Order: sequence, then C-alpha cells, then structure tokens
Amino acid sequence: MISILKFLLRVLGFGLLAIAIVVGIADASRSIAESQIMFKPLGQLWFEMSPETLNLSQAVIQRYVHPIVWDPMLQTVLTWPAWAVFAGVGVLFLLMGARRQKRRFRYA
Repeated sequence: MISILKFLLRVLGFGLLAIAIVVGIADASRSIAESQIMFKPLGQLWFEMSPETLNLSQAVIQRYVHPIVWDPMLQTVLTWPAWAVFAGVGVLFLLMGARRQKRRFRYA
C-alpha cells in the first residue's frame, strides 16, 4: 500500500514539474516578447483557467476552514509565479515519494 502511494506521489511530482516547465517556458517567451521580465501569478493563471473554482475554493476555505487561511496565507501564494509554485510542490511530492536507499553494510 505504501509503495503505491509513493508511486502516485512520484507521478504527481513529475507531472507538476512538467507543468512548471511549460509555464516557465510560456513566461520566458512572454518576457522576451515584452522585453522585460514577466511572470504570471498562480492566481491569474487559475482565474483564466477556471474562475468558478477559484471563487468556490475561496468560499469553502473561508467558511469551513478559517478566513485567516485564505486572506493572508493563500492569497500570498496566489501572487507567486505559477512556475515556482508548481516546481516547489512537485519537488516536495518527489521527496515524499522517494525510494529508500537500501543499507549495505561494508566491512573493512
């Protein structure tokens, strides 16, 4: 059971890293076209993809978890560059799903 969970964490981690690379390349091409550094925040990307789920998640978190979780915490994360958030969470998932190294005893 644990090995299946670790496998799923590795798959999700690699998927999030792939998304981070795609978003990073899109940001880099936009930056080259505009001749200035431009990063798309996670909140803007989420709003462009699905504004209904963004509003729904805000309402659910503020009502059922706590308003403090949404306002200072998640709003801060939503202002970070999308590629950085996806890469960070992807690396975290890869670390959690990493295989353990087998210990080998060396006798000298």
